[in-house]
Amino acid sequence: MALKQNLQLRISQNLALTPQLQQSIRLLQLSSLELNQELDIILQENPLLELLEGDSAEGEFDDDATLADTENANAGDTTDADGVQTNEIDDFENDAFSNIDYQEITNTSTQTEEAPPEISSTKDDFSATDFDDDYDEYGSASNWDEGSRQNNSDDDDGDYSRQEIIAESLRDHLLSQLNLMPLSERDLKLVFLLIDSINEDGYLEESLEEIFESLPLELEIELVELQTALKLIQNLDPPGMGASNLQECIMLQLNALPDETEYLCLAKNVVSQHLAVLANKDFAKLRKLLNCDEAALKGAQTLIKQQNPRPGSDYAQLSKDHFIQHEVLVKKVKGIWIATLNDGVIPKLRINQVYADILKRNRENSNQYLQTQMQEAKWMIKNIQQRFTTILRVSQAIVDRQRNFFEHGEIAMRPLVLREIAEELELHESTISRVTTHKYMLTPRGVFELKYFFGSHVATDAGGECSATAIRALIKQIVSEENIKKPLSDSQFSEILSKQGIVVARRTIAKYRESLNIPPANLRKSL
Repeated sequence: MALKQNLQLRISQNLALTPQLQQSIRLLQLSSLELNQELDIILQENPLLELLEGDSAEGEFDDDATLADTENANAGDTTDADGVQTNEIDDFENDAFSNIDYQEITNTSTQTEEAPPEISSTKDDFSATDFDDDYDEYGSASNWDEGSRQNNSDDDDGDYSRQEIIAESLRDHLLSQLNLMPLSERDLKLVFLLIDSINEDGYLEESLEEIFESLPLELEIELVELQTALKLIQNLDPPGMGASNLQECIMLQLNALPDETEYLCLAKNVVSQHLAVLANKDFAKLRKLLNCDEAALKGAQTLIKQQNPRPGSDYAQLSKDHFIQHEVLVKKVKGIWIATLNDGVIPKLRINQVYADILKRNRENSNQYLQTQMQEAKWMIKNIQQRFTTILRVSQAIVDRQRNFFEHGEIAMRPLVLREIAEELELHESTISRVTTHKYMLTPRGVFELKYFFGSHVATDAGGECSATAIRALIKQIVSEENIKKPLSDSQFSEILSKQGIVVARRTIAKYRESLNIPPANLRKSL
């Protein structure tokens, strides 16, 4: 049977992601740190885009017609390009933040002598001119409609400048103590060798035998010399340095205590002989092995718990710290919880005046490269504004639904899913997911990721719902109030919650308890 070939004409609608739309989506899912890194790259590649910093904000466009003339000279290309872009965004409204009013774009402020820079750079003369009428409306991406933005620049609470911290590393701390000791050059080199083998917690990562085997024979180093160097390190501050395991670390710290310390001898006996039994909280067996009463055992346990299992952790490098920059501030104003943007994380972008003048003077023979870069600069400014407007809208919707959390804490958290916010703002769930990931809000109760306010739920006897966050808060509250001699089991947790009308299975309780890093009942038991 022969196949017959023919041509058919079909009309269908397809969704096309334009470069501007792709950029909007990419910028939305970036954290503040990642956004700054992205902007650094774009600013290096695009000479028509400028980032304003500090007092440079007063160098705004003085001639309002300058960029308008340049735009009008190229109205054919630019208007068509923007017109197509706007239509495509409207067609893709669910995932392109459709409720953003692109005409809510403002002029840049002019700094006055009476106002400090941080206030003058955010209090602007607002206008609603069309995007393609004048480049000057993009004087700064930090300008917003006053009603929607709810400017918080008048509040001193918005200034959270980070103080410079100079921290001493563990290695430097140990070496500074060695400089005060009369050691020979050979001994110093051996001590340096061992210090370089100590990890950030203060433990010796390799045994002395392994270090000894790795040394060249021509150095003629004896094992006893390494042992002597290690003893020297173990006498340095903080106590417990250079231990090979937890037992030795705790023992070194106990040995550094005065001999007259109460229960010291019993504590050393526990650590040296019965540390595993103590870790299992088998106090009856421990009292029998030590032949002591409960009061003495409790005193020894308290003394052991006072020691630091990671003596070097206080000198951890700052480079390994994780810093969070919040995009949103939440405050209670006249009884209403209000979300506002953090001015400090909003990049202040504008079109470069020099290149704009070049385009103005060469209307007919404008460089195509500069025209393209101008269009990309406009896109970037618009997308930055769009990003922060969307973050603010989502944050305010979350605050409105979780006002009980801000009033009463975790125990009052209500169940919330992405779909609820998406339906309220008429956005797609994927957009809400991008907005709430790696974006943070500063509240009177601490700093929280936006995604923290979403979670699963369980049913109640009354037919309602209780959020998983509230159940975790109840578990923490019950644990803090339980009898430490007879801690509650997961089944007992389930029974207590059921009496409050919250139906939770024992396995669910165990899952929530583990997520809170709360050990099981047998390990929570204490004297």
